[in-house]
Amino acid sequence: MGKILVTGATGNVGRHVVTRLANAGLEVRALARDPARVRLPIETVRGDLTAPETLEPALDGVESVFLLWPGTSAESAAGTITAIAKHARRVVYLSADVEDVADDEEPTYFHQGVERLIRHSGVGWTFLRPGGFAANTLMWADQIRQGVVRWPFGQAARSLIHEKDIAAVAVHVLTSAGHNGAAYALSGPEQLTQAEQVRIIGEVLGREVRWEELPVDEAREQLRAAWGDPAFVDLALQVWGGFVTRPEPVTGTVERLLGRPPLTFRRWAEDRAADFS
Repeated sequence: MGKILVTGATGNVGRHVVTRLANAGLEVRALARDPARVRLPIETVRGDLTAPETLEPALDGVESVFLLWPGTSAESAAGTITAIAKHARRVVYLSADVEDVADDEEPTYFHQGVERLIRHSGVGWTFLRPGGFAANTLMWADQIRQGVVRWPFGQAARSLIHEKDIAAVAVHVLTSAGHNGAAYALSGPEQLTQAEQVRIIGEVLGREVRWEELPVDEAREQLRAAWGDPAFVDLALQVWGGFVTRPEPVTGTVERLLGRPPLTFRRWAEDRAADFS
C-alpha cells in the first residue's frame, strides 16, 4: 500500500485518522501550513490546500489522500483537486450529509460542488457523508459551565456521530478495497433531541444542565453577528428547525462497514468531558 496524505490532520477527525494509520504501521504524511507548530508522530510537510502551487512536495509519492476541504467555496477547490489528481490514485473526501446533484444542476451546498470536481478529476473516490457531528455541541461549552443552554429547537432530534467513528470509517476505506465510487451516509446509533443531548452532557459531568428555548429571531441575530453571512445563517436555522418534525435518520452504515455499532453520544460526552469542565 502506498503513502497516504492526511489533510486536516490536527482537527477532530484528522487526528484520529493519523493515529490509526500510524498505529497500523502504514506510510502516512500530514499536510500543515506550518509543520514547526504541529506535533504529530508522523512525517509532516508544508503546504496549503488553498494554494495549490504549494502542494507538490506533500503530494510527491502519495497514492491516496484523505481530503478535508477548509473553505466554503467549491470553485476555490478546483486547482487543489487538479493538483491532487496529478499524483494520487484515490481520494477519500470528508463531505457532508448532502444529495447527489446532476452536472446541469446548481449545487445547494459547497460540498456538492467539491464532490463534482472530484468525480470529474479522474481519480478514484469515496465520499464520507456524516450527518451531525457530536463535536458540534462543543459550541455550548460556556453555557454548560453556567448550567443553562439557551438555543433554538430543543426538540430537534439528530443522530450525532462521534469523530472517532468517522475516522475509523475513513481508515477502513483508505486501507481496503471495494469502496471506489461509493458515497457513505454516516450517523450515530440513536436519535436524541438537543435538549436530551444537553441533559446527557450534564449527567456525564455530574451536574444538572438545563435547556432554555431561545427564540429563533434572537438566535438569528446572534449567528449573523458571529458568522457574518445572513444567507448561511438562514439556511442553518432552516435545516436545524427541520429536525423537529423530521429527525435526522440513523443510517446503520458505520456498523455495516466496521462490524460494530457506532459509539453513543454518551460515550462521546465521556471522551470529551474535559472540554466542558
